[in-house]
Amino acid sequence: MKPLKTEQLRRMTLAELQKELDNLRMEHYRARVRKTVGQLKDTDSMRQLKRNIARVLTVINEKRREAGV
Repeated sequence: MKPLKTEQLRRMTLAELQKELDNLRMEHYRARVRKTVGQLKDTDSMRQLKRNIARVLTVINEKRREAGV
């Protein structure tokens, strides 16, 4: 998994960002399960997923602050 670009995330709407966040969280859950079972070879992907989740959350918070919500 490669890192998401913040410029790309900032062009998305809040609904799209929320959908992306849900997808990333589901991927992270699946990776945790595979790691527990011993099927995950690329453990660095979990680290990248966590960072991508943080990026999306940061952009969501920025957009909410701009909108005054």
